[in-house]
Amino acid sequence: MSSSGESNLAIAKTVISAIGSAAAMSMLIHNLPPEVQDYLFFGLRHVFIKFSNQLTMVIDEFDGMVSNEVYESAQIYLGSKLSPDTRRFKISKSEKEKSFNTSMERNEEVTDYYKGHKFKWIWVCKQIQTSRESFYNPRDINSTMRSEVRSYELMFQRKSKDFVLECYLPYIINEAKLQYLETKTLKIHTMDYENMHDLSEVWTPVNLDHPATFETLALDSEQKDEILMDLDRFVKRKEYYRKVGKAWKRGYLLYGPPGTGKSSLIAAMANYLNFDIYDLELTEVKKNSDLRRLLVATANKSILVVEDIDATIDLQEKLSSRGASPSKDSHEEESKVTLSGLLNFIDGLWSSCGDERIIIFTTNHVEKLDPALLRPGRMDVHIHMSYCTPSGFKLLASNYLGITEHQLFQEIENLIGATAVTPAEVAEKLMKDDEVDIALKGLIDFLHMKEKEHEDIKVEEEENE
Repeated sequence: MSSSGESNLAIAKTVISAIGSAAAMSMLIHNLPPEVQDYLFFGLRHVFIKFSNQLTMVIDEFDGMVSNEVYESAQIYLGSKLSPDTRRFKISKSEKEKSFNTSMERNEEVTDYYKGHKFKWIWVCKQIQTSRESFYNPRDINSTMRSEVRSYELMFQRKSKDFVLECYLPYIINEAKLQYLETKTLKIHTMDYENMHDLSEVWTPVNLDHPATFETLALDSEQKDEILMDLDRFVKRKEYYRKVGKAWKRGYLLYGPPGTGKSSLIAAMANYLNFDIYDLELTEVKKNSDLRRLLVATANKSILVVEDIDATIDLQEKLSSRGASPSKDSHEEESKVTLSGLLNFIDGLWSSCGDERIIIFTTNHVEKLDPALLRPGRMDVHIHMSYCTPSGFKLLASNYLGITEHQLFQEIENLIGATAVTPAEVAEKLMKDDEVDIALKGLIDFLHMKEKEHEDIKVEEEENE
């Protein structure tokens, strides 16, 4: 064999040996535990980065107890930047959405270009143990309880640092907001007490597909207009709230008998504002500190709802007790949800942890509420959800029967004006038959029955007196 042939053979053997070694190393790494793989992966990247002219910016999911806006924006923005070279990515779609949602998979890379600059993104997810000895991040009080810590790493040329901070990241935040509004599906969030230690998992969302709108609510037009004007004014006054030194929030108290449409009004407000709903069940919250964690984990542009507030909190606990000297009672107070703990979030220092939030309390018995809960700044707007009115009936007839006039309307309106009947009761009678005449006559019979019941109760009360 010639010398050149022997040389080529030697090169080939060297290449094959290197490939074999790399393959063997790959197989070995693949069979290692995930935490060891992560350690090797991050270690090799650190070596390469150390000797390069690139900077790496780490964007954590949380900054202390609050969500990191840059992280959330990157998560939305990068979903539209996946390239054909991306090997793994996640995909999802809710029933109401028209298109698929794509997002990065763990430890995958995405390359982005903006105004002549090149950026490389990696979604880093570190598996950790839950014991305090194994992991602790002093900037995040929840880190000792997590099984995974997530962040984005953004790599770019050192000379582009100012451009990234002044142009690129603001651009991503703005783009993410636009994408989110275009594809947003309203959610209603319920608390998951089993995941109280993890702010990213403490609320469980499901799609909110409630059809209620202000056009379909059986409220007087004047009352609707007042609510809509107040909502519109609230969402436009960001700078005004900042100017006067108040947290950008608004409190509503909905009170009235059961069946008067309190839940439907909340859904209509969410649909009108495009705000998610957080349904807070106070009876499931064990102490004030857990209440604070739940409230801090809610997003901006959201509605926090506490239904039947009179039945879910110890309203006999007075604000004056907050000035009492420390004792064993202070420990007992911390071990349960109290009125003072709730008020501390509504208008105390914790109320500034978030923007553009609406807080709604509902009650069937407003007379049972502590006056401390009702003053302006806590519950700014009190909305009385009353019994059905003649105009409310006509709207319900239009919604349920598709009619705006009928020869029986006058009799029904007279009966409704003299009888305490809820919109829910009227709607239930209108739904009983598809035949308009039969449905309306059934409603008339029901109203006569209710009228007689009220008369009997009145007579009984007079006799007892």
